[in-house]
Amino acid sequence: MELDLGPEVAQFRAEIRDWIGGHAPAGLADLTDWNNVVTTGGYGSEQRAAAMRHPSYAEWEHELSDARLICPQWPAEFGGNGLDAVRVSVFNEELYRAGVPRVVRGMGESLVGPSVIVHGTPEQQAYFLPRIISGEDVYCQGFSEPGTGSDLAGLQTKGEVDGDEVVITGQKLWTSGAARANKMFVLCRTDPAAEKHAGISYVLIDFTDPRVSYRPVRQLTGAAEFCEDFLDGVRAPLFNVIGGLGNGWRVAMTTLGYERGGSASVQHLAYEREFWALTETARKRGVAADARIRQQLAWAYTQVEIMRFAGLRALAGLAQGRRPGPEASINKLFWSEYHKRLGEIAMSIEGSDALIRPPGDGYPTTGWQNAFLASRAGSIYSGTNEIQRNIIAERALGLPKEPRVPA
Repeated sequence: MELDLGPEVAQFRAEIRDWIGGHAPAGLADLTDWNNVVTTGGYGSEQRAAAMRHPSYAEWEHELSDARLICPQWPAEFGGNGLDAVRVSVFNEELYRAGVPRVVRGMGESLVGPSVIVHGTPEQQAYFLPRIISGEDVYCQGFSEPGTGSDLAGLQTKGEVDGDEVVITGQKLWTSGAARANKMFVLCRTDPAAEKHAGISYVLIDFTDPRVSYRPVRQLTGAAEFCEDFLDGVRAPLFNVIGGLGNGWRVAMTTLGYERGGSASVQHLAYEREFWALTETARKRGVAADARIRQQLAWAYTQVEIMRFAGLRALAGLAQGRRPGPEASINKLFWSEYHKRLGEIAMSIEGSDALIRPPGDGYPTTGWQNAFLASRAGSIYSGTNEIQRNIIAERALGLPKEPRVPA
């Protein structure tokens, strides 16, 4: 089933397809499998990072920048292209079809930028947004803490106002991409006397400050994509407080809404590719005729198709002007639970070989071992699946709130 999005979107698809074909550097698609599923904490992210250092990628980045196709969903007045969600999805689909990457600015594009656009002052927008588009500022997230992972409002990091600065002290954990970042968006408690969800501020800090230190957290895969961070009196001007002092919770909810919404309309494409790769692995292993394996693969195929239809439904809603709501949690819950199960199916197809790591330094893993191990994190990051179920129950279905037990 395909969705007829009308003649204007069809014309945009044809134009963007021609543009990609005429501007993508030769050989870019061959640097790596840009469409492969890369799970946070997996070795696949290292291969992707190496391809992004190639001159062809830099040339592609320049082409996209000239066409205002970096952060293309941002309004034109903030440096984007003003593409609506439907056209962004079409753009993503055409990049996938061509086998070339979309140049993204990570958390700066998807989380910080939207929060600055919604809650920032004109002066903050003029300063921070262009630095995200250019790639000058690369952000990591300072939300979770050792004792307050899912209970975000229970954070203990302090932010003390000192003149025209805020001084931040505390510890953050599960920070993706810390080693590549020069900025961090931090939630800190600037009013300890306020109610739990009040008195929190959203601050942009210099992550290269000497009073910032971090160390990698090794994962099951052997990779160390996550870090824990220590902020020892880091100073930031009050200009870097987005939304004003004490309004950080409202800004954070804008950030998390974009994080959990994701790109549901095209997300199934990478999982579909992964599914057919696993099917080919089953053939090579000689187990494709096994009734149990066939049943498991059939289940996996249906899940990817459900993702596709859910994406089409989301796209249809966007075309009608509906914004994603709490139901975005359904998407996060679905793909993370699916990917864990797919990893288990892959291990059963690999058989006893799945228990043996390949030779090499460090902790190397095969592609399917990596998928199995790395997928376990998917039900934890971006809000645990338990939290997602609460959001679905309380905000989407209107069920009574979960009883709160005093600490």
